[in-house]
Amino acid sequence: MKRKGELPSNGESTKDSRMGNTSRKMEIEERESLVLWRKPIKTVDFFIRESFIKIVSLAKQISYYRKSLITVILVLICLFASLKINGPHLMIIEYIRKKTIWSAYWIGLGVLSSIGLGTGLHTFLLYLGPHIAAVTLAAYECGGLNFPEPPYPDDILCPDNVDQSWAVSIWNIMRKIHLEAIMWGAGTALGELPPYFMAKAARLSGHDPDDDDDDDGDLKEFEELQKKKRENPENMNMLEKAKIMIEELVNKVGFFGILVCASIPNPLFDLAGITCGHFLVPFWTFFGATLIGKAIIKMSLQTAFVIIAFSDVLIKNIMEILGIIPIFGNNLQDFLQRMLQMQRARLRRGNQSKLETGNSPIAVAFEIFVVTMVAYFIVSIINSFAQSYHKRIHRKKNGNKRNKDE
Repeated sequence: MKRKGELPSNGESTKDSRMGNTSRKMEIEERESLVLWRKPIKTVDFFIRESFIKIVSLAKQISYYRKSLITVILVLICLFASLKINGPHLMIIEYIRKKTIWSAYWIGLGVLSSIGLGTGLHTFLLYLGPHIAAVTLAAYECGGLNFPEPPYPDDILCPDNVDQSWAVSIWNIMRKIHLEAIMWGAGTALGELPPYFMAKAARLSGHDPDDDDDDDGDLKEFEELQKKKRENPENMNMLEKAKIMIEELVNKVGFFGILVCASIPNPLFDLAGITCGHFLVPFWTFFGATLIGKAIIKMSLQTAFVIIAFSDVLIKNIMEILGIIPIFGNNLQDFLQRMLQMQRARLRRGNQSKLETGNSPIAVAFEIFVVTMVAYFIVSIINSFAQSYHKRIHRKKNGNKRNKDE
């Protein structure tokens, strides 16, 4: 029988270590099994509990900024009241309201694209890219970009008279969609902040890399990469070496290194927020470079690429190339030609054409694809919250066990 304060023997220590590793492995397996298609009732139950905890936590954090919150509420009440009073100010307020909602929509899509919660949800391919393509096609069909607003951007109708200041050019198309592109890019920059703050807090708090209970997936991957760099650098594959190169660039060059990495579309920037947080890079150095790189430089490159890809000249060249392909070439050419004709008809005849062409195969397929992606995204959030609650209760249980042992 072991007395109080007596240290365990080597045999007891090894036995406890094995039991601890087995228990931790079982806990991780149980956590990973908490998904809707395996344990739907328990997963939904844990999701609701975790959501409630997060809402309460958010409410407590907001309560620390009572003065700012009251100020924002008063400003919103004043704006709402001003909408009920007739006057010349209504046009300005309505314009600001529309632009604010439109900007918030694209910022939200940018954040979702950056965070993704493990789903690979990329809202540029789902929303911004098609939006830029639609404006580009409309510009070449209408001969100008002075679409009436409203209905643009909800619907694009060719204007009766073309304004020469809005003649078709890559620069003018970029001017037309600059707000959407910049706001989406700003959203992706904001999405890099949670990993940054998480890694910074872990570094400042003396985080133990061996404690699986406290590990986030990306943070754990970063720590494993650092360990492999120290112990077995010769066994690293090309992807790991590329990630280390990005990490060294960010760490040594600082602002301009982060700016270069954020400006070039690449999948290796995923760990940049964690890298900057781990090495305690100042917030404005990290966020300033990321914002400029993603919202201005990178978005300008991506926008120009989509505009060029959907330009009138390039589409004609693609049609000619499709005709050369044996067997399927003519069918593909005819199909693309019909789709372009339907698009032109919708642009020229407005809502009447929209009713005629709204059920096209491409439109239906795209809607199904978007709904599937959004549904998968929601399911991933439910699973993630349920697993977070499971981790929370086991962390609390392990903490109570340690206190009892002491």
